[in-house]
Amino acid sequence: MKKVLKMLLILCLIAAVCGGLLLGGSAFVKAKARPYILDPDAVESGYDCILVLGCGARGGVASPMLTDRLLRGIELYEAGVAPKLLMSGDHGQKEYDEVNVMKDFAIEHGVPSGDVFMDHAGFSTYESMVRAQQVFQVQRVLIVTQGYHLPRAVYDARRLGLEADGVAADLRAYAGQTYRDLREVLARDKDILWTTFRPAPTYLGEAIPISGDGDQTNDRASV
Repeated sequence: MKKVLKMLLILCLIAAVCGGLLLGGSAFVKAKARPYILDPDAVESGYDCILVLGCGARGGVASPMLTDRLLRGIELYEAGVAPKLLMSGDHGQKEYDEVNVMKDFAIEHGVPSGDVFMDHAGFSTYESMVRAQQVFQVQRVLIVTQGYHLPRAVYDARRLGLEADGVAADLRAYAGQTYRDLREVLARDKDILWTTFRPAPTYLGEAIPISGDGDQTNDRASV
């Protein structure tokens, strides 16, 4: 019986230490990003682009979360915060395409096609930031995503050397948020490792400077 209790105590201590490390890493990322998370009304101009991160687009329709990110990004673009929008999302399969949905949405809301770049290989937050810097030659960026995700996005960008700020796009309540909040704790810890060891993204490719024409990133005859 004593051996069993001792083993249980050891397991509890291990679990407590691991939990503390996970929570500590998450808190570290949030603390590092906090000074760079801005109120949308307080954002000044001067960014190379507004980076809108993709999430959920089925049947050619943006999810509620993605819709709110796009609305916030377009709002900031119209306010003159940056001359370009960079839509970064998952287009790894022909039948799943976040970025064309995002670009179409922006065009439907009055943004000229040439001002909208698509990053078809933004498969993760980390990869979106690497590609923004290395492929699209971005130096100063304003990131748009929901508040739970924003600290990690800003942290990743700044760790990689981008001059990055962020604005939250929480325009409503979202179903399943508790699960996303818990998952994000692990994701923040993972990205501490990723931004330390800096693995290559899935794809890089030739440079497409954000200062140019966004239609260079089109993969359809018309958008």
